[in-house]
Amino acid sequence: MSLEHDTIDADLSAIEASLDDLLTRDPAYWRTSQKKDTLQRLEKIQAKQAAVKLRVLAASGDIAEETGAKDVSGWMRTELLVDKGVGRSQVNLAASLTKYELVAEGLAEGVLSQDKARVITKALDQIETDPAASAEDLLLAEKLLVEHATWFTANELKVAGKRILMMVDPDRFEEAEAKALQREEEHAQRRTFFQSRDNGDGTIDIHARVSHAVGLRLRTMLDSLAQPRKWSAEEKGRKAPYDRLLGQAFARVIETYDVENLPRHGGHATTVFVTMSLDDLRKDLATASLGFDGDKITAAEARRMACNADLVPVVLDTNSEILDLGRTARLAHPIQHRALRLRDKCCQAEDCDAPAAWTEAHHLKPWGEGGKTNLANMVLLCPSDHHRIHDPNYTYDRLPDGQIRFTRRTL
Repeated sequence: MSLEHDTIDADLSAIEASLDDLLTRDPAYWRTSQKKDTLQRLEKIQAKQAAVKLRVLAASGDIAEETGAKDVSGWMRTELLVDKGVGRSQVNLAASLTKYELVAEGLAEGVLSQDKARVITKALDQIETDPAASAEDLLLAEKLLVEHATWFTANELKVAGKRILMMVDPDRFEEAEAKALQREEEHAQRRTFFQSRDNGDGTIDIHARVSHAVGLRLRTMLDSLAQPRKWSAEEKGRKAPYDRLLGQAFARVIETYDVENLPRHGGHATTVFVTMSLDDLRKDLATASLGFDGDKITAAEARRMACNADLVPVVLDTNSEILDLGRTARLAHPIQHRALRLRDKCCQAEDCDAPAAWTEAHHLKPWGEGGKTNLANMVLLCPSDHHRIHDPNYTYDRLPDGQIRFTRRTL
């Protein structure tokens, strides 16, 4: 056994022994300053450990030859049980670091994390293929990105990497960046799609791909609608999965979309028809037809949608003749909404204080029973309580102060 092998073995044994010693200590008893110092130093140690591992991987072609693998990642999969994709990613990074000395040095000094090193090398590989970029541009871009890594996260560094050539030479690369962005946007347009699948249980799965800009705008909208519901629920001691709140927010966007903004078909704005008999309309347990394809929803859902959705209710008599095709003033006018907000201040359910801005106008006497769209017949309810007031499992009373008290029906 060579002297160098003995030295490597001794160094690794010393690292293992130090880690074993640290693992015997309970951080619950450490001072805050000790925890902060430990986390900072471990971050640097982790980067240096990664630098050592990547150097070894870059020089491990002989392992692949000995085992017959395409590269050392095959051996890692077999012997170390590392997923092939993870191993291949590490091998590729190791190869990249042999090209970019400043990145390799930053990792070895503990200045760069492995994630940041991967982001920088990918950005530099892109620059290397840019016909407008010279070797000098590439070197300066590497230097700037390594400097940025001292105050940027990996994700922030990824954004900077896309625009680094603009920092190298704004005049020369501005046009190239604009063309690259145009190609990216055209690519996003080509890959955009929307798919839906009826699950047969009252839900529809939606799968879509849109541009980054559109996706970011949608997520911002949904967060703005979901966050108030999250806070309101937490104040009441209830917890709902955030993805469910986002789904409900998405439904809210669809239900409150102004149909006047939609394209017109045959001279009329796009509308949705809900068809049901007058008797069924007044029942708790009944169904209605949504649209023209015969898709079914409950009578309760039809009544709720009629309060604030852009649809036309079609009510039939016993001979299936149309009794009522909507109302000329079925939906609350914007000025009525403002008046309701001034009057009610918040959701009128007894146990809810959701602000008026998050609420919907509900008809106390339903439109199917001749209810009018006026302030005396309307009350503000948050979406959750608006669903509840139309839920046949609940009954409610109007209290003297105007609030709604819900009671669950007993079997």
